[in-house]
Amino acid sequence: MKKNVINFIATIGTALILSQFLPWWSVMLASFITAILFSLKKSAVFFVPFLAIALFWMAYAYWLSSVNDFTLSKKIAVLLPLQGNPYLLILVTGIVGGLAAGIAAIFGKQCASLFNTKA
Repeated sequence: MKKNVINFIATIGTALILSQFLPWWSVMLASFITAILFSLKKSAVFFVPFLAIALFWMAYAYWLSSVNDFTLSKKIAVLLPLQGNPYLLILVTGIVGGLAAGIAAIFGKQCASLFNTKA
């Protein structure tokens, strides 16, 4: 349980730092790095980074959208089949970011186990 919380916080912190300098895929790099550094077991490898980045992206999207009264979010939600609901667009944004982070974390765990030579 303690490793899950540490990985969750480290993933958000790393993603926050990397997102200042890199494009959207910085969350994948953050999940990859934290999966190598903090080994998780079973389904936590996917779900801990998924939840961390989904929460990070939803909070960041809400913050960016609330500054301009959700004007751009409403227009994009009309283009997608979301009936103009900006909150649903923020939820979809979080899910997409979480999926990218979870898959990158699985890849990081596989790379860590590949180079782990405990025999």
